Amino acid sequence: MTDILAGLAVGLPLLVMHFAITALMLLIGVGLHALLTPMKERELVAAGNSAAAVTLSAATIGLALPLAATLATAQATLDILIWGAIGVAVQVAIFGVARLVSPSLPSRIERGEMASAITLAGWQIAIGLLNAAALVG
Repeated sequence: MTDILAGLAVGLPLLVMHFAITALMLLIGVGLHALLTPMKERELVAAGNSAAAVTLSAATIGLALPLAATLATAQATLDILIWGAIGVAVQVAIFGVARLVSPSLPSRIERGEMASAITLAGWQIAIGLLNAAALVG
């Protein structure tokens, strides 16, 4: 029992720190996504635009996937910071690639076109899964 408590005393603060760092990286990633996308998804969501809600939610999930993989496999805090930053950069770049493939995507989402939102959401989550798998490689 003493070993369990000793392990908890050492492990719990590390768990909390790693979780907090990863959550902060997620918030930074969502912030970068918001800065780099031409549409104001949060404002659109507040106005009731479901297409924007889908894409913002998928972006958040897509960002969380590689961060979760990094958190699960990290040997040290520096691992989380380095590999998490790489994972976030890849995910944020996905919207840029999507805009190259479909330049009208932002305006279609702003108009509430769910087909466009669901397509983008699928790509964000799929790339997030691949990104996560590559990070744990």
